[in-house]
Amino acid sequence: MFKYLTEFFSFTRKELNGLLVFCMLLLIVLLVPLAASWFRSQETYDFSRFKKEIAEFRASEIKRSGHNYHKDYEDVEALAKAPVYFRFNPNQLPEADWQKLGLSKKQIRVIKNYEAKGGKFWKKEDLKRIYSIDALMYSKLEPYINIPEEYHAYGRVTEEGGGARKYFKNIAVVVDLNSADSATLQTVRGIGPVLASRIVRYRDRLGGFCRKEQLREVYGIDSVRYSSLEGQIIVNPGPVRKLNFNTATFDDIKGYPYLSYKQMNAIIQYRKQHGPYSGINDLKKIAILNEEILRKIAPYLIF
Repeated sequence: MFKYLTEFFSFTRKELNGLLVFCMLLLIVLLVPLAASWFRSQETYDFSRFKKEIAEFRASEIKRSGHNYHKDYEDVEALAKAPVYFRFNPNQLPEADWQKLGLSKKQIRVIKNYEAKGGKFWKKEDLKRIYSIDALMYSKLEPYINIPEEYHAYGRVTEEGGGARKYFKNIAVVVDLNSADSATLQTVRGIGPVLASRIVRYRDRLGGFCRKEQLREVYGIDSVRYSSLEGQIIVNPGPVRKLNFNTATFDDIKGYPYLSYKQMNAIIQYRKQHGPYSGINDLKKIAILNEEILRKIAPYLIF
């Protein structure tokens, strides 16, 4: 058996020469790339132009956004700081104390704008009405909110002579939207000077309220605020200012809130072409007046 193995693994001189040449070629193939890397100089790259382009792009973005980049960075930086919790009254709380509680500058601006418009925090839950305060942040602040008793038992606080404080008791009041002036509207909890002025202006444009749900049409009164005001307001039935579409000119109705300029012009042009209106059914023939518009303006029309 050994003889057969010897014959199987034995090579002739010609085969050995071929095997030697093959090994040398294989060694050359392996060594050539290594030798090339030794003699080849290391290629260097210049990133200065690329860095310059990045700097120019960042500068243009900051200029275009009016430096909002820095403001957003400041807000993120403020939020990254660990908040310090303490018992606080959210009414007229200094900005520095809000920052200690972990609020960003943007969130503080929203709160201060709310207070500038006459908003107050009568109970803890009022802080949730601030749209910049999410549920998670409110849950962290809620245990530390401490609203003094006078905000529960009393309404407005004014300064009298000598610095003495005078409290007006927060008795539930019901105000008629059609007869109340701006000062009377401010006695309603949740209505400040700015909002009271808007309500009076809208009432004058409208010609009077027919139902209290129309209060939601005033700018600044969303569904949440309306729900808090609904129980404190009424609309006593009474005369409202009527519009006579058979005699009204464009100037007479141009300030009316329910109609656009295009709709006003269509009403007048239809009257010129077809004669006086006999009733609201004639207005249904004007294509751009839909059922919703007609329902709103019906109580204010005479023919």
